[in-house]
Amino acid sequence: MEVLPVIISITHDPLDLDELLKQVTLPTTGAAAMFTGIVRGETAREGRKTEHLEYEAYIPMAEAKMRQIADEIHQKWPIVEGIVLVQRIGILFPLTPTVVIICTASHRDTGVFDAAKFGIDRLKEIVPVWKKEIGPSGEEWIEGHYIPDAGE
Repeated sequence: MEVLPVIISITHDPLDLDELLKQVTLPTTGAAAMFTGIVRGETAREGRKTEHLEYEAYIPMAEAKMRQIADEIHQKWPIVEGIVLVQRIGILFPLTPTVVIICTASHRDTGVFDAAKFGIDRLKEIVPVWKKEIGPSGEEWIEGHYIPDAGE
């Protein structure tokens, strides 16, 4: 059985999008769908300015949940050839990439877009990463919506 490339990481390091894409591109790859979250300096609809964000994570659990997401992607889209799920932690300033999800496949019509969207939506739902927003008016922990079930 062929082992397909999967990159799972919680890191303080800058995200090298080209290098991550290269690591999940196979000779058969013809399409890659990538989502990259970026720190906003302004939240226009709320008129809020952000000086920086502070991300924290319980790394062993976060990476285990990211592995679960990769497994779920492979179950739903077996045609996906490679998966990247990488989340930065630490102090991050506006215009900085914070998270990247990449799914590769043989062709764009294989569900690769849906797989990448599922990846970021699921990451936001179940991965224990906490975000504090720091701005001119103070700081605030941004709450997620996920409440784990017993045993999760």
